[in-house]
Amino acid sequence: MQIFWFIPTHGDGRYLGTSIGGRATNLDYLQQIAQAVDRLGFTGALLPTGRSCDDAWIVASTLIPVTQRMKFLVAIRPGLMSPGVAARMAATFDRLSGGRLLINVVTGGDPVELAGDGLHLDHTARYELTDEFLTAWREICAGSSNFKGEYLDIRDGKLLFTPIQKPHPPLWFGGSSAIAQQIASKHIDTYLTWGEPPAQVAEKISVVKKLAEAQNRQLKYGIRLHVIVRETKSEAWEAANNLIRYVDEQSIAKAQQVYARMDSVGQQRMSQLHGGKRDNLEISPDLWAGVGLIRGGAGTALVGDPDTVAKRLLEYKDLGVDNFILSGYPHLEEAYRTAELLFPYLPLENLPSSDRQLMTGPFGEILANEDLPKEPVNSPVNNPINSPANSFVNSFPNSFPSPFPIPAKETQPTVD
Repeated sequence: MQIFWFIPTHGDGRYLGTSIGGRATNLDYLQQIAQAVDRLGFTGALLPTGRSCDDAWIVASTLIPVTQRMKFLVAIRPGLMSPGVAARMAATFDRLSGGRLLINVVTGGDPVELAGDGLHLDHTARYELTDEFLTAWREICAGSSNFKGEYLDIRDGKLLFTPIQKPHPPLWFGGSSAIAQQIASKHIDTYLTWGEPPAQVAEKISVVKKLAEAQNRQLKYGIRLHVIVRETKSEAWEAANNLIRYVDEQSIAKAQQVYARMDSVGQQRMSQLHGGKRDNLEISPDLWAGVGLIRGGAGTALVGDPDTVAKRLLEYKDLGVDNFILSGYPHLEEAYRTAELLFPYLPLENLPSSDRQLMTGPFGEILANEDLPKEPVNSPVNNPINSPANSFVNSFPNSFPSPFPIPAKETQPTVD
């Protein structure tokens, strides 16, 4: 499994729908989140795109020098940028980051916002343009392109400075409409879905897999979810309800009115999960749609103790999902909470590096200035739910460099 996090360039806070507990997403704060992602064992992070966000490319560029391992999932926008410009941006970022770029292809689903950026095509035409864009973009990344379609006319398009990743940084894409899924099967490396119930996700994957097989291609699959994980189920559900404690009916109605104008099939599916009502937000076991009452896009969260949330993630994994883009409010604290509580229960592929100066422990504060904190017998470190997590538990402490390494024999956790 690959676990990604989220860089909240559209704002962050302890609660939804209010300035109470809000915080400015300035450079210092975004760097803190990125460095947490980099150290805790996440594969990377998604940066959102749109007029409600800071520009993803500029933000991601500022985070390159303060990170070492994390990958950046950054959007290219067919219709808002040309294939040649987008190819140069991607190649430059990929080289300067040491091959840490992933490309998120975003066609856009809000006609009002797109019109504000000068794009006036309907839903079908935008995806037809996306097909042409990706054809030309991939050709330019490979060296050159002469492409003429209904929307684009590329004459001797070239990329003189190529990316590190060949033939180009991997393409990710989320789209729930039939035409979007057709484009994914033709061009994309990883197909994304928002956090719908498992049965709906299984249906999507089945459709896209068949379309890809018709193109003699195999795709990877990813899902975008929030997580609310606490030591107990009751604490987790209390945190979920607390997250929307300041959300009133007027705010819900206003948000749902905005989402109703969108022609995004994915957004329509998200909105249908709760119908703009609070009375039945657990739409599938441990899957909560409260976030989507006032947040567009990813609107569901897995809620529970580490055991519960891990089992639900593994259900998606059994459907073919390997990449999980998670988030929680506030994003800095929840990155640590997710890594500390949830990671020991998961078979993670992106293990922390052991080629640094080792810190073999301890976790927690030294007791009485001399005693090392002990690992409880019932801790997931000593009783992991999945044996594939053992290697992660053993290597997790090694991801934290220390100028004062403590002998491994005194602090190395025992894993049965």
